[in-house]
Amino acid sequence: MKQTELISVENIYKAKVRLKNVAIKTPLMHNHFYSEKYEANIYFKREDLQVVRSYKIRGAYNKMASLSKEELSKGIVCASAGNHAQGVAFACQALKVNGKIYMPSTTPKQKIKKVKSFGKEYVEVLLIGDTFDDSYAEARKDSEANNLAFIHPFNDEKVIEGQGTVGLEILEDCDRDIDYIFVAIGGGGIISGLGSYFKQMSPTTKIIGVEPAGAPGMKTSLDKGEVVTLETMDVFVDGAAVRRVGDLNFKICQQVVDDIIIVPEGKVCTTILELYNEEAIVVEPAGALSIGALDFYKEEIKGKTVVCLIGGGNNDITRMEDIKERSLLYEGIKHYFIIRFPQRTGALRQFLNDVLGPNDDITHFEYSKKNNKSAGPALVGIELKKKGDYEGLIARMKEYQIDYQTINDQKMLFNFLV
Repeated sequence: MKQTELISVENIYKAKVRLKNVAIKTPLMHNHFYSEKYEANIYFKREDLQVVRSYKIRGAYNKMASLSKEELSKGIVCASAGNHAQGVAFACQALKVNGKIYMPSTTPKQKIKKVKSFGKEYVEVLLIGDTFDDSYAEARKDSEANNLAFIHPFNDEKVIEGQGTVGLEILEDCDRDIDYIFVAIGGGGIISGLGSYFKQMSPTTKIIGVEPAGAPGMKTSLDKGEVVTLETMDVFVDGAAVRRVGDLNFKICQQVVDDIIIVPEGKVCTTILELYNEEAIVVEPAGALSIGALDFYKEEIKGKTVVCLIGGGNNDITRMEDIKERSLLYEGIKHYFIIRFPQRTGALRQFLNDVLGPNDDITHFEYSKKNNKSAGPALVGIELKKKGDYEGLIARMKEYQIDYQTINDQKMLFNFLV
C-alpha cells in the first residue's frame, strides 16, 4: 500500500472478522444532557466500555493475528502509555504469545496493574523513561536486537485497519446521517482508520480531530506540511501526549481530517468532572477530549447530528484531586496569590472580614515569619463561587491596600509554589 492511500474498506471488514469474539461491539448512545446543552443530536461511541476499556484492543489484536506463526513464536514487543499496552497484553493472552511491554515510568498505576492482569504470565512490563517516546526508543532497540515483531500503537497499517472498525460500527448503528464526528488524536491511529472508512462510506461527514494544548503534534505537522517532532509537551493527557505522530497516520490525516481543535488541559478536566457528575461516566483525559471540543464548535453543530468518540475509560482515581484543581484554575474559580500581610494584630482578621466575599473560601494558606520585617508574605489559595466574583475580590484588595501578587498566570512560579 502506498502511504498516501486510505485504508481500504475491504481490509477494515477483514479486521472486523478477525476481531469477532475478541473485541465487543460497543454501543452508540444518544446523550440527552449534551444534546440539550448544544442544541444538537449528540451521540457517544462508548469505547470506554470495550473489554480493555479502550479501542486499542482492535488495532493490537488485528496486527498480532496477522503475523505468521513463526513471528508469534519468537514473541512480540511494544511501547505504550497505557491503553495500547492493555490491548497488546489481552492479545498476548488470547493468542498465547509472549510479549515485552515498555511503558513510561509516569504511567498511572491503575493502567500498569491492568496490563499485568490482562497479560498474566505472557507479558513482562518494563517501565522506561518519562514519556511514551522514551519507552518507544527502548522498545525499538529490543525489537531490532532480538528480532522480535514490534506492535506499533498507531503507525502501522494493520493497527489502523483494526481501529477503523470503530467507524464501521458507528455507521452501522446510526439511524441518521452524521454531520460531524469528533475524535481525539495521539499518534493518529484511530482517526486514520475511522477517517479512512468515513471518507469512503460517508464522505459528507466532517471529521474533527482533537488534541490537547500541551501536545498538538498532528495540528503542528499538518500546518507545516510535514511530520514535526515536538520539542516540549505536557504529558497530563497521557493517552494523547505523543511527541511525534506517525508518518503513515500523517499522510492519511492530510486527506481525511477536516479540522483540528486544540483543547486546554484544564478544559479536559472540567469535562471529566462534568461527565462523572452529570452522566456517571468515568473517562480518562484522552477519552474526554472529543466532548471537551464541543464548546469550541458549539455554533457549527447546532441542529446537527454529532458523534463523539469516547476512546478510553482508564482513569486512575488518585488523579482526581489534580483533575479538580486543574478544572477550577481553568474555569477561573480558583486563584493563588502571594500576599504580604502587615505584622500587626488584626491584619488577617481584616482580610477575612472585609476583603473576602461572602462566598469566597480560603483553600490554601501557607505562612512562615522568617524575620522581623514589618510585613510577611503568605501563599493564599482562594476558591470563588463563580468566575465573575474575581473582579470584586481584586477591587476590595485594592480598596484595602492589600499588597498582593497573582501567580495563576506565572507558570514557573506557580509550579514552584503550588
